[in-house]
Amino acid sequence: MSPKPKTQNLKSLSIIKIGGNIIDNPTELSQFLSDFSKIEGYKILVHGGGKSATKMAESIGLVPQMIDGRRITDADMLEVVVMIYAGQINKNIVAQLQANSANAMGFSGADGNLIQSDKRNDATINYGFVGDVKKVNTNLLETLLSNGIVPVFCAITHDGKGQLLNTNADTIASELAIALSKVFDITLNYCFEKPGVLYDAEDDSSVIENINQELYSKLKAQKAIHSGMIPKLDNCFNSLSKGVQKIKIGHHRMLQDARAICTSIEL
Repeated sequence: MSPKPKTQNLKSLSIIKIGGNIIDNPTELSQFLSDFSKIEGYKILVHGGGKSATKMAESIGLVPQMIDGRRITDADMLEVVVMIYAGQINKNIVAQLQANSANAMGFSGADGNLIQSDKRNDATINYGFVGDVKKVNTNLLETLLSNGIVPVFCAITHDGKGQLLNTNADTIASELAIALSKVFDITLNYCFEKPGVLYDAEDDSSVIENINQELYSKLKAQKAIHSGMIPKLDNCFNSLSKGVQKIKIGHHRMLQDARAICTSIEL
């Protein structure tokens, strides 16, 4: 499906997803939130927090399991991720954004039925209490944004039947962007501690400045891209095919510096 043409009267909306070491580094997080608060116009923040969840899980004797960058979530692990994502990390971010004069409100997908998911049903892997996004409440989000609210989403959704579900934060950002692209001109940014997608994970100067579908397939085959970057890029290409106009991956300095090196994703 080709991206639909944009009309001239759509308002701009920036959707930013943060993860990785930004969340775990208080200085880096503070600088990011300062930069984020200066973005003009409508904006939404989506955050992960997997490293913090892993640390907490290990401290109480749980053994985290990951497959292709996605967390296996049994009942005990679900309690940990809800506590860390929807509690500690989300409310800390909201408090810091308020200190930066951004009128933030923290949400899981269950709040206001903003993001509803189906429990993943995989024939080969039992992911546990993991959700795949089914529906976004765009009407409520439009109301929140138009009233000056800055929504901050954690990586928790629900199934509409009382069950919370761990949901990949990259996917949440992507699905929000797709759903809201019908009413906003969307820019989707994935911010983490690196300057972009790298040819060599150990060399920050090896940024791949443009990635299209063909190059992505080659890099996956060469194992140059793996683990958590695979679902991130899968989500990027899915978003572009469904109406999102612009996607970048890189360090948060790209939010304030148009000249900052980063990776642009193209069909």
